Amino acid sequence: MTTSVIGLSIDVADAASLAAFWSKVLRRPVNPGATTESAAIDAIDPTSGPKLAFWKVPEAKSVKNRLHLDLWTDEFEAESKRLTDLGATPVAHAEKPAVRWTTFADPEGNEFDLVASLPTE
Repeated sequence: MTTSVIGLSIDVADAASLAAFWSKVLRRPVNPGATTESAAIDAIDPTSGPKLAFWKVPEAKSVKNRLHLDLWTDEFEAESKRLTDLGATPVAHAEKPAVRWTTFADPEGNEFDLVASLPTE
């Protein structure tokens, strides 16, 4: 028997609006029927990541997320600019010997990381 992650559920204030943001980030369409109450973005194929489901909740985000997405890129500067242009806000930057990342906040304040390898010398 196997167990697999098939999707992630994200609590939001406006499901359709945040799904539209993530649709642009991931270059995957929002499923038909999105409303302020619920919206989803399906995986296009197994390599595109799990389904994302957005559910309206009455509580506002008040602390750091307990779970966040890590996005990998080969074009760190260009993708950082694209995310910022889409409405993401840089929160923090970090660097290790072989990898770097920027933590961003989406339009509702949910953190996610953009990760890339550092060039080898």
